[in-house]
Amino acid sequence: MTSKTATTPKRATARPAEIVREYGPFAGANMVAGVTHDGQRVWAATGAQIVAFDPASGETTRTLERAGDAGTAFDGTHLYQIAEARIDKIDPVSGDVVASIPAPGGGNDSGLAWAEGSLWVGQYRDRKIHQIDPATGAIRRTIESDSFVTGVTWVDGELWHGTWEGDASDIRRIDPQTGAVLERLDMPAGTGVSGLESDGANLFYCGGGESGKVRAVRRPKAA
Repeated sequence: MTSKTATTPKRATARPAEIVREYGPFAGANMVAGVTHDGQRVWAATGAQIVAFDPASGETTRTLERAGDAGTAFDGTHLYQIAEARIDKIDPVSGDVVASIPAPGGGNDSGLAWAEGSLWVGQYRDRKIHQIDPATGAIRRTIESDSFVTGVTWVDGELWHGTWEGDASDIRRIDPQTGAVLERLDMPAGTGVSGLESDGANLFYCGGGESGKVRAVRRPKAA
């Protein structure tokens, strides 16, 4: 007799998300879209501005007068910010936009991350993540998801993205080849994830949409 367990797909590990701290709302802002981390500070796109804050004190340390209505990323030198149908490359010291490329969704883009010399752009309703050339915007490959995609982040070779539909939201690790869900952190009902970024260690920082907050969520230890 052939064993049925050999072909049964592995179920994703699901657990409640552990929110360890909340930041914001920030002065003059009523929403948080994209979120990134530069190794010291957290940056949050709040519509008309991008604000940086110290995650230890929660104090705002920098404000850039730049549009940001979706994902934010940092490549080690520059910020990248989705602003409607384009992605701006921004000098975080001067605040100047040094280059812009077309966003692959033409204004329907969500999350943004930097990894391995590429930008990774979430497509919310299309349930996709595009790997794109940061100089031209050309799509290098596409990963399919089985849920709406909000924030996107890579950490230690793992691809995670946020989801948000109605009152339900989670942070999930997916197989970067197949898009299969491998692990899921369920947020409390009514607590959405807009932007998403890892600090490279033990935390995810999650934009909270119209709550105007950024939430720090504990990252599970790798198996």
